[in-house]
Parts: sequence; C-alpha cells; structure tokens
Amino acid sequence: MSRQLTLLQLLDVRVSAALAAAGCEGAPAVIVRAARPEFGDFQANGVMAAAKARRQNPRELAEQVVAHLDLAGIASRVEIAGPGFINITLAPEFLAARTAAALAGESLGVPRPQPLRVVIDYSSSNLAKEMHVGHLRSTIIGDALARVLRFLGHTVIAQNHIGDWGTQFGMLTAFLVEIEKGVGTELALSDLEDFYRRAKQRMDEDPEFADTARQYVVRLQGGDAEVQTLWRRFLDVSMRHCEAVYDMLGVGLTRADLKGESAYNDELPGILRDLQAQGLAVESDGAQVVFLDEFRSKEGQAQAYIVQKQDGGYLYSTTDLAALRHRVRDLGAHRVLYVVDQRQGLHFQQLFCLARKAGYVDDTVSLEHVGFGVMMGEDNKPFKTRSGGTVKLCELLKEAAERAFLLVTQKNPDLPEDARRDIAHAVGVGAVKFADLSKNRASDYVFSWASMLAFEGYTAPYLQYAYTRSSKVLRDAGQLAITAPITLVDAPERALALQLACLADALNGVAKDAAPHHLCAYLFELAVVFSRFYEQCPVLRSDGAVRASRLQLCRLTADTLRVGLGLLGIRTVDAM
Repeated sequence: MSRQLTLLQLLDVRVSAALAAAGCEGAPAVIVRAARPEFGDFQANGVMAAAKARRQNPRELAEQVVAHLDLAGIASRVEIAGPGFINITLAPEFLAARTAAALAGESLGVPRPQPLRVVIDYSSSNLAKEMHVGHLRSTIIGDALARVLRFLGHTVIAQNHIGDWGTQFGMLTAFLVEIEKGVGTELALSDLEDFYRRAKQRMDEDPEFADTARQYVVRLQGGDAEVQTLWRRFLDVSMRHCEAVYDMLGVGLTRADLKGESAYNDELPGILRDLQAQGLAVESDGAQVVFLDEFRSKEGQAQAYIVQKQDGGYLYSTTDLAALRHRVRDLGAHRVLYVVDQRQGLHFQQLFCLARKAGYVDDTVSLEHVGFGVMMGEDNKPFKTRSGGTVKLCELLKEAAERAFLLVTQKNPDLPEDARRDIAHAVGVGAVKFADLSKNRASDYVFSWASMLAFEGYTAPYLQYAYTRSSKVLRDAGQLAITAPITLVDAPERALALQLACLADALNGVAKDAAPHHLCAYLFELAVVFSRFYEQCPVLRSDGAVRASRLQLCRLTADTLRVGLGLLGIRTVDAM
C-alpha cells in the first residue's frame, strides 16, 4: 500500500480507519505536515472535530483512535498532544525504503492517479500586437500546469485561444494592403506595435479608410478569398513573433495548439439557434440575450449574457460558449482549465452556468477559472516602461538574460562566453518565471530584478545552485553504487529523506488547486534541507556504507530538483 499512495494518502487511510474503528465512520483524518520537529513529522487533527460532533472528550477519543491505529512499519512514534492532536513520527527504515523506491522506480516513485483528459486554455495572445508582460502569467502558469498534469499521467490538450478575429482585423488587413505597395510585408510587420498604432491612427483620422476597413470586416467574415489570404499572412507573421517568445520562455506551445476565435466562426449561428430553440436566448432591444436567474443585480434583475449584438455580430461570449462545447463534446475533456486574468471571473461563472443549462456540459466535467493577479512595478502600479508604455515580453526576457550574464560573469569569469551566455539565459528566464510562479496566483506581485536574481532566498537561482551543488557531488564521486542501501542515522539525513518523500503530495497539490506555487515552496524547502545536510553530513569525505548511502540521497535530490524545476519550465545547469 505504501508504494501505491503518497505519504499524506497513506496516513489518511490509516487514521481514517482508526477513526471508524473508534466509532467515527466518515470523520476526516485531517493530516498535515507538523509545524515543528518536536511535533513529529505529521499531525492528525481530525479528532477535535469528531469529538465535538459526538460531544466526547477529544483526548479520550484520541486515545481510542491511537489504540486502533495501525502504523506498523511506518511510524516509529505516535503521541497524543494537547487536547487531542495525534503526532506521527515516521520510522527511518520506512523513509529509507521510500527513498530507495523513488530511485529505482519511474517518475521518482510518484504514484499515478486515475488519468483524465484535461483541456487547458492558456497564453491566448492577441495576434494584432506583440506579446507583452500581461501575457506572461497566463503563459507560464498554464505551461507549468500542463507539465505537472502530464507528469502525473493525465492527457493534457493545450488550447491557445488566440484573438484572431473581429473588427480590428478589417482595419489591419486594409492598412496592410495600403502600405505594402511601397514596402514588403515582412518590413511592414517588422514591428507589430508600430503597425497597429499606425493602422488605428488611420482608422481614427480618415473616414474613407474607416469605411474601407469596415468593408474588409464584412468581406473577411463572409469568406472572401482575397481578404482571407491577407488575413492569414498577417496571422502568420504575428504568430512568428509569439513563437519567438515561446522559444525564449521555454514554453511548449506550438501551432498545433492554436484554436483561435476564428475557428468557431461557422458554429456561432448554430449555437444561437440552439439556445433559441431551448428558450434560453430571447430578443432584448434587438439583441439576442440569455437572462441568467443565477446572477442578479442589486435591483434583483437577472444578468444578461449577450449572444448576438443588435447589428447581428457575435461576441467573445458566444465564441467562448462554442469553444467550451467543442472541448467537452469533441475533445472529450473531463476537466477544463481557463488560465485567464481573475478580473474575468464573472464572465467565466456565467459561461459555465450557461454551458450547463444548455446541456453542453454535464456534472461529470469540472470547469475551472484559474484566475491570476497583476504584475506590479516597484511603485505598486501595473508594470510599465519608464515612459508608461507596455513592456514587450521579448524585451523583458532579453534584459533578464543580460542581467544574469553580468552576475554569472562575476561568479565564474573563466568560463567561455558561450557557456556563460547559456547559463545566463537559464538563470535569467528561470528567475522571471519562478518569481511569478512562486506567488499564490490569485495575488498581485511586485516585479523586482534585485530580489528575483538573488542567489540566496526564495529564488530560482538559489534552487538552480542547489542542483549544481548536488550534481557536482555526484560527478566528483565518480562511479556510483546505484543499488547501495540507504541508512538514515543523523537528523539531517532523515530530514532530507522526509522532504524527498513529500514530492508526490506537492505535485498533487498543484494538480488539485491548479497552483504551481505549491511545487515552488516544496523545491525551496528541499534546497534548504539539502543545504543543511550538505554542511552537516560530509559525503565525499565519508567512507564505505555511509558514503554510499549519502550519495544515494544526493542522487535523488539532484533528480528531484531537476525534474521539479523542469515541471515549472525552468532549466537546470551544471555550473553557475
């Protein structure tokens, strides 16, 4: 059983069984990591609530639970603390066996849950402009979730729901036709931000051009071959800008993952007819609207979910409904995650509600808005350039690599420049990603170069350095005895083995809550515990079985840091 369950799951099963034997069938065990070593490794806190429900003395109930608790071969000590908390200390032999199993097995010994088909909607850039810092959080949070869920054995289908449709594309294609007579398409679109700004200026200042642009919208939406050819050319150049950013970020999105707004254009009339036939969509002031009784204004009026505008056009609310139907009906999703700014929370609540009312999604499918906060500057305002403009993502990443290059050069000036550049890219981009992913995604956070590039503290460089240190020990050791037995005698050895054994629970936390910061916190604690082990338990200067055992701990630490950082999309390097 211990090899098929995570530590938390194993203890939960055993304590829950003991609670049931004590007459508390169904009472939750509430297993948590102990806050301090003197409380053991884990605490079972469910006795308190169970005793209150039964109007029983919690200490007496705790004694009954402990009497029924079977942790033979798992725990070396079980104690009752305070009014009824149960402290559990795991046996060194048990932890050693978990460590050996993780080294010998696949996927670091992480158990695989029941596999699901998970659709993740993330990145979702607007192809009319270059990617900016506002796209960073969706892109890297979504990528980390995709990596973790795949590692756990789930089938993950990425959906990059790009903004590639609508009125602005009539304006952009019309402007492209106008200017490319003098310059080539590549030159015209070499700076998307400048191209968009100039097109918008023409739209605002020239009524004749504005009329032409509106005609292009009609022709585009009507399937005009000439205009659609221009539109596809524009999208191709735009997408190449996105792909360059994805490459710099180390994000695995490809064109195969693209499913933009335009992909659902032909389905929208059918969606509207279906909603009308079900009596959900009704006419209101010339528009087609679904009134959701589940969402009411302060005055008690049902909120309107607009499906079709007065002019007959459709909105992203309609497109999102078609996309959700596709993801469940055609892609077979059991779980759909939308990694989108949390300010869109109400929209997604209404979308999910309508999708279920319309029968597009049943109760077996989980629909989740994975919202996130805003990246702030050190002035506690949304992150901008010094001139107040939007920060392009590619420029931010280049600056990160340059700043890291200076730091790497200071620390290791004798390395060839190419090697220092490669390390700097891994460190700089990793620092930007970890600074974001390590925060609770619902929170805003302050972007600070100084804090994120520090080699000490809660940063990617600190974790990357912990990896280089552990891997260097292995290189210096020479040939390893990969089947050497593991013995945990000293406290730092035991603490390291315990932290290594908690990887699966950290990953399950990421998967359950769609929260990469759980993995960041786990890896940081692993690096801290390894540092204490490294300082207090000599490895290469030890002899015989002690040396071989400690090398095994170093090996699993290096593997766990490498895999864990990789699941965050952060690359490890052999030298810093």
